[in-house]
Amino acid sequence: MYLRTTQRRNKDGSVVRYYALAENVRHPGKGYVEARVVHSFGRADRLDRAALERLVASIRRILEDAGGGAGEGSGGIAIEAAFELGVVHVARALWAKLGIGEAVQARIAEQRLQAPHAAALLTMVAQRLDRPGSKLACHERWLDRVWLPEARDLGLHQLYRALDVLAEHGAAIEQAVFWRAADLFKLDVDLVFYDATTAWFETDEEDVAAHEWRGLTFEPLRRRGHSKEGRDNDPQVVIALAVTREGVPVRSWVFPGATPDVATVQAIKADLREMRLGRVLFVGDAGLYSRANLDALAKGAGRYILAAPIGRGDT
Repeated sequence: MYLRTTQRRNKDGSVVRYYALAENVRHPGKGYVEARVVHSFGRADRLDRAALERLVASIRRILEDAGGGAGEGSGGIAIEAAFELGVVHVARALWAKLGIGEAVQARIAEQRLQAPHAAALLTMVAQRLDRPGSKLACHERWLDRVWLPEARDLGLHQLYRALDVLAEHGAAIEQAVFWRAADLFKLDVDLVFYDATTAWFETDEEDVAAHEWRGLTFEPLRRRGHSKEGRDNDPQVVIALAVTREGVPVRSWVFPGATPDVATVQAIKADLREMRLGRVLFVGDAGLYSRANLDALAKGAGRYILAAPIGRGDT
């Protein structure tokens, strides 16, 4: 069990915090761990401090009885809180070493943004490495368990707003991080491997129309198509990734769910050309095989290896 802190932001911008005694239990139907409130202490500014002190005193009395007296073996140290550090510590170190934070901060400074977008993005990355979940789960059930001081006062809306930075500047950030990794690990970029998969949504509705936001046009992404997970009735997106021979990501893409693999080549070839990788050998599977793709890959003396479907003799 632990003392859980949640917060709510009012329309005037003020933040109201709440305290509760909670425990993490595995939901029998859903299969994942979630917080269950055992007792609510109410708003922090209206806290019944006496009730909390009585609870602490009763727990301390039992511990002292079991331990043989007050302060024995503890040096009189009182533990006020405990936080998990391991995964967050590693995530923060990689965030700095790979230059991700630096690339994000450069875009924030360029746009003269004041919101704590960098801290919010680090928070969501660390949460997905530690305990994958939604932004709401990150804010309400994960943040108060880990030691991440820069994210302690983040509001839920700030997690959502931080994603706007990726929507506008994701390609530039990816490129900056890749070249930092290429220099850091002395990567060979003579070979680029490409593949795609699908990710589905728990919804019955497809996206039906493109929408514009801040001068950017976003095509409808959640569409029904051939699912590689056998869920053809669920709207999905196609997620593609290009990696080096060492398996280090070069760049990623998200396409509408109805996009066949064979239709993605021209877009990814153009994006990789913009990254100025030099002469590279493009490697893909049989799902990319078509005459149009062969022509696109060969354009400009491009080099490629594509697996061919069995029975094709024209390669």
